[in-house]
Amino acid sequence: MITQIINKFNEGGPSYTYPILILLIVIIALFVYGVIKKDNRSKMIELIKSFSWFTVAWGFYGRTIGLIVAFDNVEAHGELTPSLLAEGLKMALINPIFAISVFLIARAGIIALILLIKKEDFN
Repeated sequence: MITQIINKFNEGGPSYTYPILILLIVIIALFVYGVIKKDNRSKMIELIKSFSWFTVAWGFYGRTIGLIVAFDNVEAHGELTPSLLAEGLKMALINPIFAISVFLIARAGIIALILLIKKEDFN
């Protein structure tokens, strides 16, 4: 299972997928810090928002590079075969899917922090 995940990360282009993984870890750390430190929740929400949007942008940047790689492979060989497109298309699909997943996790964390703030205000 772990080997398959690592293989997918490498197929998506390590220079794009691993930064997204690092951003996921940062977002989770900010969420945990926001839960623990009650006085910094608003700041943590803003930071998580910024990191989550950057993650989406980075994923779609990786997608664009993947498409360029796919078309470069076709151009270099002068013919269109599935194997020539596969590398670039994997990169073009894996990066945005992973980035959007991280974005959704971040948004769930933001919702949780907002609910904690509202719960404190209610009490």
